[in-house]
Amino acid sequence: MVASAQIQHPAVFTHQQVMRIMWGVALCIFLSALDQTIVVPAVPAMAGDLKGFGQLSWIVSVYLLTSTAATPILGKLSDSYGRRRLILVSIAIFTLASLLCALAQTLLEMAAFRAVQGVGGAGLIAMSHAVMADVASPRERGRYQLYLSGTWGAAAIVGPLAGGFLTDHLSWRAIFWINLPLGLVTFLLTVRTLGILPRRERQRAVIDYPGATLMTVAVTAGLLLMSWGGNEYDWTSPIIIGLGAVSALAVLLLTRIEGARPDPLFPGRLFTNAIAVSGFALSFCNAICMLGATFLLPLYFQFMRGVGAAASGVLLMPFLFAFVVFSYVGGRMARRLGRTKWLMVLASLITAAGLVLMGTAEDDASHYLTTVYVIVVGAGIGLIQPCITMTVQNAVETRDLGIATSGTLLFRMIGGSFGATMVGAILVGRFNALMGTHARLSTLRGGLAAGSGHALASGFHFAFLGCAAMSILGFAIALLAPDPVLRTTAIPSPQAE
Repeated sequence: MVASAQIQHPAVFTHQQVMRIMWGVALCIFLSALDQTIVVPAVPAMAGDLKGFGQLSWIVSVYLLTSTAATPILGKLSDSYGRRRLILVSIAIFTLASLLCALAQTLLEMAAFRAVQGVGGAGLIAMSHAVMADVASPRERGRYQLYLSGTWGAAAIVGPLAGGFLTDHLSWRAIFWINLPLGLVTFLLTVRTLGILPRRERQRAVIDYPGATLMTVAVTAGLLLMSWGGNEYDWTSPIIIGLGAVSALAVLLLTRIEGARPDPLFPGRLFTNAIAVSGFALSFCNAICMLGATFLLPLYFQFMRGVGAAASGVLLMPFLFAFVVFSYVGGRMARRLGRTKWLMVLASLITAAGLVLMGTAEDDASHYLTTVYVIVVGAGIGLIQPCITMTVQNAVETRDLGIATSGTLLFRMIGGSFGATMVGAILVGRFNALMGTHARLSTLRGGLAAGSGHALASGFHFAFLGCAAMSILGFAIALLAPDPVLRTTAIPSPQAE
């Protein structure tokens, strides 16, 4: 077993020091979040240029696969080597992979380079959250939430607009070339701003390679199942059933192997910690609502309101704005109250209410009324988001801070993938059930033109209500969870360890 890294902690980080670190952290989050959103409008052009329309989904999905699998491994490494080293390595990997993506000549090369880029992107996000846990106490962390949420919101808005502009006026390759100067600036600023982080003596990290392999297999098979099921293959096809069996078997073996290892990838004590487990479950449920709404709302505006792609992006902004503002509100309220349980209970109810309103809205409801419903959904999701991370980080020991933070992000990623897939399956499944046809999302415009508006509206209603059901599940989890007091120190006392 690896001895705990020796850490030299300052007595306390001042607000000025935390804000200095925040600049580096925020830029890392922006770099990763921008890449996830800027690629989407360029995917058709990339697939056409690389002659791979049949496999264009891999340009996006392979990034998600590798980033999800790499997150807990990077968290484990950072607990041994320190956040600063890992975040600098992640920036270097991400920037180099961006260069390779810009030079890719085939879809296979692009998929391989995007896979490497996903590893760097996972490190940027996971280490950024872990860094904030190192320098700010759970109770104080809320005051800085606006910067983190605002950075993500800015990337979510700028990314699609920039991706479309660069693709139309220059080339899809420009969306990767732009990461080179951004990566260089981020690297230099991070070196400068993160120099005051707690220092760790370099330790040899013992990575649980069997556990890491099994976890990667389980996550990959599970995400492929959720991505392909009902879209590329029928849910009862041998491939989908086989993926489910592989994922379940990998989870079973992982459970047995991890319990017998002295230094497992996910320490068993995390899953005997009721607060951490409830936080992971809430992260999963909230991500389903977040990604489900993000996936559904642009389609809803385009198909049910008859607006174009650009206008649907504008109509999505109230949702993103509410998410950012209430993420800040949630962090500030948690700081003032010193607890998070009842904030998470309230946030889950708000989210469920907004989704139910969207799921029961009249087909001819006004834009203004729909905007109010969208704001309610964004407010509920934003209110709970910082509380989940703060609660988990508050509940674990210092030695598990990196892996616990990564675990929260891992469940968020898996929940997001499941959410996008779930609402797509519900939408198309309900449409097909009422129309008696087999359709894909890409053909729904034609169906709507043929007078199938009622069937499509019913599909949207069922999809929104499906997300509402997950939010109600989150409400039940939050209601049953413990209600600890948030620490006022960044690092637990030696007695606590």
